[in-house]
This record gives sequence, structure tokens and C-alpha cells, in this order.
Amino acid sequence: MKKVIIGSDHAGYQTKEKIKKELGGLYEFIDAGPDGETSVDYPVYAEKVASQVAVTPGAEGVLICGSGIGVSIAANKVPGIRAALAYSVNAAKLARLHNDANVVATAGREGVMDDPVEIVKTFLATGFSGEERHARRVKEVMDIEKRHRA
Repeated sequence: MKKVIIGSDHAGYQTKEKIKKELGGLYEFIDAGPDGETSVDYPVYAEKVASQVAVTPGAEGVLICGSGIGVSIAANKVPGIRAALAYSVNAAKLARLHNDANVVATAGREGVMDDPVEIVKTFLATGFSGEERHARRVKEVMDIEKRHRA
């Protein structure tokens, strides 16, 4: 069963719990927190998820905050992470097919988007296409990261 590291902030907590409940039979979720809706800082949980994905072969990550923006920015600071913000099922699919994203970020509070469970389900069920043009572009992105490591 595929390992999925999942985390949120307080604004994404309910959505995180819903995703785990509805997709728990398909994936092994490892919950990086938080364990409630008390206000927390999203970078802490984005780093926890991204760090685990970066060192766990075959694992993928799911992050949820109010808009999905903050967690995606924070996760992308971890070397080896390609976090994609997805507000639609199609964006989640393309993030995997074209960008080989290993973390999907979505919103817990935004109302104008596809169902977050369907976004995550699509992301996790889709693989990288491996097409030469996409593989080349992913390599170019990762080369940028290598050039800017401290």
C-alpha cells in the first residue's frame, strides 16, 4: 500500500480528516499533524510532510491549509520536493503527469474549487508520464534547485 504523508494547519484540519476517512482504505496515511483545530503555524507542518516525503522512497505528500498557498510555498523549500497547488482535479492530474510532483497542496477553506478529496484521489492515482519532454523539464527544475543550494 502506498505511503502518503499528510498534514495541515488548523484551517485544513477538517479537510485532512475527511481525506483520511474517505481514502484510508486505499492508502497508508501517516499523519504529520496537527491533531486539532487550535491555531498552528502552517510552515511547521509543511516542513514535516515534505521532509518525510523527501526521505521515504515511493511516498507522496498531501498538505492542506486555508488556501493551499502557504503550505505549497513552504514545502517547496525542502530539497527534492515538487509541491503543486491544485484547486482542480485536472490540475492534480497534470501535476503528476507533467511535473512528477511528489506533494499536492490544496485548500481547506476556499469554496471555488473541486472537491479536495477528489483532487487528492486523482493526484495519488496518477503517475508521471515519463515522456521525454516532461522528464527533461523536471530535470531542469531540479537542476535549478541544485544550483541554489546553500
